Amino acid sequence: MAESSSKVKPNVKPKRRRLRRFLIGLGIGIPATLVALWIAVHRVEWLGPLISNSLRAVIGAEAVTWIQDRVYGVEDGFNRFWRKEEKPKAYWEVPKASAEREPTPVASAGDAGPPPLPPFRPKDVGPVHTSWSAPGDGQWVAVRDSRRPKEPTFLFKTLLHPDRNRSWAELFVVAVDLRRVTLHAVPGYREPKATLPEAKELKRPAKIPVEHHEELLAAFNGGFMAEHGAYGMMVEGMRLLPPRKGVCTIAEMKTTGELRIATWDKLEAEEPKMNWYRQAPNCMYEDGKMHPALHNPEVRRWGATLEGDTVIRRSAIGIDASGKVLYVGITNHTTARAIAQGMFHAGAKDVAQLDVNWSYPKFVLFEPGDAGAERQAVPLAKGFEFSTDEYIRKRSLRDFFYLLRKPTPP
Repeated sequence: MAESSSKVKPNVKPKRRRLRRFLIGLGIGIPATLVALWIAVHRVEWLGPLISNSLRAVIGAEAVTWIQDRVYGVEDGFNRFWRKEEKPKAYWEVPKASAEREPTPVASAGDAGPPPLPPFRPKDVGPVHTSWSAPGDGQWVAVRDSRRPKEPTFLFKTLLHPDRNRSWAELFVVAVDLRRVTLHAVPGYREPKATLPEAKELKRPAKIPVEHHEELLAAFNGGFMAEHGAYGMMVEGMRLLPPRKGVCTIAEMKTTGELRIATWDKLEAEEPKMNWYRQAPNCMYEDGKMHPALHNPEVRRWGATLEGDTVIRRSAIGIDASGKVLYVGITNHTTARAIAQGMFHAGAKDVAQLDVNWSYPKFVLFEPGDAGAERQAVPLAKGFEFSTDEYIRKRSLRDFFYLLRKPTPP
């Protein structure tokens, strides 16, 4: 029998079906993976920084910034569609003014010392936008030290909604009585990375000293990593990074303990008189005036390399005109301009932004643990990343600040 010259044609249908299934799986799997990754980054404190830093090493900082900007933009677009009818919400009950009133201290007979300080209570500022606010916006609520219930209140908190287009854009502000409280700056064990040779040998415990635990009130995050602007820092008379001209600086003076927030050029001559300083991007407000660049949404100053209009979690620090009240703010879903205007509305005349992104901005208080356990960190508001050992037993990778109650004179 003659051999057939015709060849058997391969059956391509199974291959096409496999390719189709692969493409369908890819089309479903990639979005599902991205969603799962986004959820994980927003629920696992260490995952977001790990992913961002790993990607920077592979594809470069600019590419990561581009991705972050687009992802935050997509999230904001979704929120503006899905939550557009959502009203601003309150996070705590605001008591009546009478319940918040504190007795005025009275000097004892024959007391030759200075008169007691009057009680501290910031003046209520009300909502940023009257028609777009939650109950209690702009009203200060006492944050009492549970270990010393009869002592004067050193900290007050309020909630503001500074963005009239986003009801979910929340600014939590803490007002601090600087007559009775001191601010301390601590470098993390890795950030900001020291660029000066002499600073590379500086010991960096990266947590609050044990001897300060008794008077400890609260702590909050510091500034940007060194690679995001190389903003200067000095502690214990040692520069970790040299100061930059033209940027905002938070500094404590040695002899008076006075806190200053101003452009470095105004403070440079006083560096020998400083206990410490930490730099940040351009002052958002200085001498009560907003930085002109905050009117430009494309300016890349207050989000590291992200655009200023990027809707993101942020933190900021400010001081009132008298220099006696410190303001610390942490936000959800805000632009640079929104947090700046909110801090100014709360009472700060000089404002510096500290950090951005999901994991970094935080403000924690310290409460006694259960059944005599060691003190634990608790968040100012729900939804912010933290651990119960934050800053107090757990070494911090990045720099931070903490608030210490001044010892009561004998």
